[in-house]
Amino acid sequence: MTSRADSPAIDRTVLRPLGQRPIGRIPVQDVRPSVDGGARPTKSVVGETFDVTATVFREGHDAVNATVVLTDPDGSEQQVPMTLRSAGLDHWSAQVSADRTGTWHYRVEGWSDPYGTWHHDATIKVEAGVDVELMLEEGARVLERARDEVPRDAAQTTLLTDAVTALRDSSRPSGARLAAGTGEEVHSLLTAYPLRDMVSPGPELTWWVERPLALYGAWYEIFPRSEGATQDPDTGLWTSGTFATAAQRLPAIAGMGFDVVYLTPVHPIGRTNRKGRNNTLETDEHDPGSPYAIGAAEGGHDALHPELGDFDDFDAFVERARAEGLDVALDLALQAAPDHPWATSHQELFTTRADGSIAYAENPPKKYQDIYPLNFDNDPPGAYAEMRRVVQVWIDHGVTIFRVDNPHTKPVEFWQWLIADVAVDHPEVIWLAEAFTRPAMMHTLGKVGFQQSYTYYAWRNEAWELREYVTELAGESAAYMRPSFWPTTHDILTPYMQFGGPTAFTLRAALAATLVPTYGIYAGHEHCENVARPGAQEQIDNEKYELKDRRWDLDAPGADRSDEPAERRHRVDLAPYLTKLNRIRREHPSLHWLRNITFHACDDESFLAFSKRGGGADDGSASDTVIVIANLDPHALRESTVHLNMPALGLSWGDGFIAQDLITGEQWHWGEHVFVRLGIGTEPVHIVHVRRF
Repeated sequence: MTSRADSPAIDRTVLRPLGQRPIGRIPVQDVRPSVDGGARPTKSVVGETFDVTATVFREGHDAVNATVVLTDPDGSEQQVPMTLRSAGLDHWSAQVSADRTGTWHYRVEGWSDPYGTWHHDATIKVEAGVDVELMLEEGARVLERARDEVPRDAAQTTLLTDAVTALRDSSRPSGARLAAGTGEEVHSLLTAYPLRDMVSPGPELTWWVERPLALYGAWYEIFPRSEGATQDPDTGLWTSGTFATAAQRLPAIAGMGFDVVYLTPVHPIGRTNRKGRNNTLETDEHDPGSPYAIGAAEGGHDALHPELGDFDDFDAFVERARAEGLDVALDLALQAAPDHPWATSHQELFTTRADGSIAYAENPPKKYQDIYPLNFDNDPPGAYAEMRRVVQVWIDHGVTIFRVDNPHTKPVEFWQWLIADVAVDHPEVIWLAEAFTRPAMMHTLGKVGFQQSYTYYAWRNEAWELREYVTELAGESAAYMRPSFWPTTHDILTPYMQFGGPTAFTLRAALAATLVPTYGIYAGHEHCENVARPGAQEQIDNEKYELKDRRWDLDAPGADRSDEPAERRHRVDLAPYLTKLNRIRREHPSLHWLRNITFHACDDESFLAFSKRGGGADDGSASDTVIVIANLDPHALRESTVHLNMPALGLSWGDGFIAQDLITGEQWHWGEHVFVRLGIGTEPVHIVHVRRF
């Protein structure tokens, strides 16, 4: 039993006119994480450990203490003791984690600690010979309360009863009597199961706990129509790949260790204002168009492109993916081609201009004549219901993840409602926001429900930029926004990747895979596809506008490339490297988490060094430590001394350790200061497992 600090006789309604809320007998302030002051939930996945912190204090000199109370989805409570981290600032913290999915809650309770107060005062006074008998009797009474008012088992009850008896035994020396009440056994018991007075709860905060894939996973992006596509050597005409041919690629994707296969849109493609190769307005009848221009006579967002197959074929693809251990993510692009069925049946979904025409998409000076953006304000209930219906179609066909195209161009409150409504019956569904936009929008999309977000990683190439950016992502925002790092996408090919060669593709994949728990690879990364369309940061001959046959068969051991063009005869294959990265990720649980990163100093600013340690709950991962050291210059072999923060590695400053390179298998003896040589012509990155001697 604990005593609460409620005082019903005091009229606290006088606080309301002044905008005040009751502060509590023991003030509990600045509880974190608290997203938007508690208006949004904190998020984690099963087994993810994070710190709950608060400022807890009281008047005078009596001891104060604090507890985090976790409430699971069934309403059962668990108390987690907090530790005073800064006495001068009254800063308390505790590490918490959840063992299952669902909606949890947590609160911090501040309380007066009668045993702590007595322990402090009695130790001083009894040793000084002041009020000895009085202090020992007060201790006996505190321990009686602790025995009787807090649920105990028989052994605990006996321990406290014996201590009470010893405290009152005047035949024994006072020091021995005091020791009976302050000894390690009693102290440990009352730390774990304390007597709490004046319990003052802070705000009750909501905590969403999701499946591990919401935080940790490796994605692989494909255009299904390109997988198995063929070109007639005589006519130059293309035959589209299908779900059946795309399914043949799944074993290779799973074999590289990926967790998610992400499909760009698979719907019918509009013919009106169809874009040609490389986003031109000049097309011929054979141009396949952009899969993002959704909708034609064959159907809209709830239909499949007939060249890919029917729903039986799609279901077979999903079943094959699951058999390979892959979740299927589908691109959700809420926009329409001019010949989408919505353009006639749901004109209220669009913006009508003064001349009666439907407005097409524009981002001046860019124009997207093949796409109509949706308008959610003409008929919000109708628009919301129609989008919800479309999403359910794909959930019913086995899609468990939606990669949402440009969510920042739709109302935030729509996403908040949609994600929550889906979660009622399908809490396993994950949402990734492709929102390359201003930070406020990106963060808010995470707060209202998106589990993951694309990031600016592709444009963060300097060591200081990466340190600053990842520190931000692993900080307070980790409570609601989980980053996904992609070296390239079908929309992004940065100058770094265009001109950095295979070293850049190797390096950026390794950093994406280790800096954060979720990363993604766009098909073709294996071959270092780095030629950009002039004037654009995206690939030439882009898959958005044409089919592409990457001839994966030529990567097989012993494949005959002698009759192939030079670019295929000599192309790089990074598939083995990606396979190794994903194996390392799976074998090292410290890489499964976001908030456990520490950066280390390097003499050369072209180097980036960081480590990850532990981060899991009760899974032994606290003993797993990985160090990553990278030369960010893809054009040169460079040297640097790295200065390791040894306590961050779980070591003392003078310790040495065995550094096992997980890429090459080499081993070295390392200490605080490490000399490394990395770059072009050798490995650009060390991924090192820390092992004690």
